[in-house]
Amino acid sequence: MNRFADKVVIVTGAGSGLGLAAAQRMAAEGATLVLVDLRQDWLEAARDSMPAGTEVTLVKADVSKADEVQAYVDATVGAYGRIDGFFNNAGIEGRQNLTENFGAEEFHRVVSINLDGVFYGMAAVLKVMREQGRGAILNTASVGGIRGVGNQSGYAASKHGVVGLTRNSAVEYGVHGIQINAIAPGAIMTAMVEGSLRQIGGDNWEEVGREFVSINPMKRFGRPEEVAALVAFLLSGESNFINGATIPIDGGQSYKY
Repeated sequence: MNRFADKVVIVTGAGSGLGLAAAQRMAAEGATLVLVDLRQDWLEAARDSMPAGTEVTLVKADVSKADEVQAYVDATVGAYGRIDGFFNNAGIEGRQNLTENFGAEEFHRVVSINLDGVFYGMAAVLKVMREQGRGAILNTASVGGIRGVGNQSGYAASKHGVVGLTRNSAVEYGVHGIQINAIAPGAIMTAMVEGSLRQIGGDNWEEVGREFVSINPMKRFGRPEEVAALVAFLLSGESNFINGATIPIDGGQSYKY
């Protein structure tokens, strides 16, 4: 498949996890990529992992800062003149704690990245896409954005906010030829999920992980490349009539009573 030939796609949080896997998948299908992350070393490693011949622009940015978000959008338009797809993915989990002990500083830190960053990205990219009369945006929510998970007040609040923002903006911009959706990954084995398991189980995190997925209908963690396949479909142009949706990818766990 070469679904991304002649398409320019921005990926935030591109240095690791789901962002990196999605970028690699779209690069394999011909995408021109603008990779955004907070860490320059991760960005350079991500660029080096792409298929030979992939055109890649790297932008170091903190998505919780509106001016830095605008800078990566401006860099994309300056280099390529358009934005065809946007994987608005950067996020963190934050520390786990009961709501009463979560703390205002930690709550606002998580929300500033996971929700403010998604909003800033959408606001800047939508201006470009509305002028173009086309485009696709995909936000990363979470199963923590469609149900309660416990001990993650900031994460759950921010990811529920991403779902609401996705639905609202899809209603506003569908008339302009822009589709806006979200994915809701469950337990996907990334560095972030490993870090969460280590918070719970320390050196026994792998055993905690096995117990965690034992209630999943598929009895395993998801893989980043499985999420990447969904991301590529939703940004490829093959899914144009899917709009305002939040699609779980969690082995069926969120549907289990």
